[in-house]
Amino acid sequence: MIRFVSGDLLAGELPVIAHGVAPNDPFSQGLAHALREQFPAMYKDFRHFCQTSHPAEGSLWTWGGPGGRRVVALFTQQGVPGHHGGSPGRATLANVNHALKALAAEARKEGWKQLALPRLATGVGGLAWEDVKPLVERHLADLDAEVLVVETFRAGQRAG
Repeated sequence: MIRFVSGDLLAGELPVIAHGVAPNDPFSQGLAHALREQFPAMYKDFRHFCQTSHPAEGSLWTWGGPGGRRVVALFTQQGVPGHHGGSPGRATLANVNHALKALAAEARKEGWKQLALPRLATGVGGLAWEDVKPLVERHLADLDAEVLVVETFRAGQRAG
């Protein structure tokens, strides 16, 4: 079941937060930056993963945090050239489609009962929500989990 809500993904204790990034993303803007600030070890692990694994656009990477929380980086954007100092490229609908398919598979495999994400790939990624929303619905609506999609960000307000 998908619920479209307002709030802040970091206000509260959501067990799984997914967000769109680029391979080698510096996490310098938006939700990625807030996650980097809240979970510095996650960002360090992300950098190591990107440098050693060279992830493909359209795939994902999952980090296990304190208390069993998970942060899922969905590679929705074109990769950052090199390893340091570059800017993420734009998101593509193909990358979003593949990443959401991978997210659904991961949620089923792990048995997640709740996961949350923002309006994926519409900020830094540059896509229109009316193009992305149907992909979210297609891939996540049939999960045996509550899926919270924050359509309107409200700082400090618990999403839901």
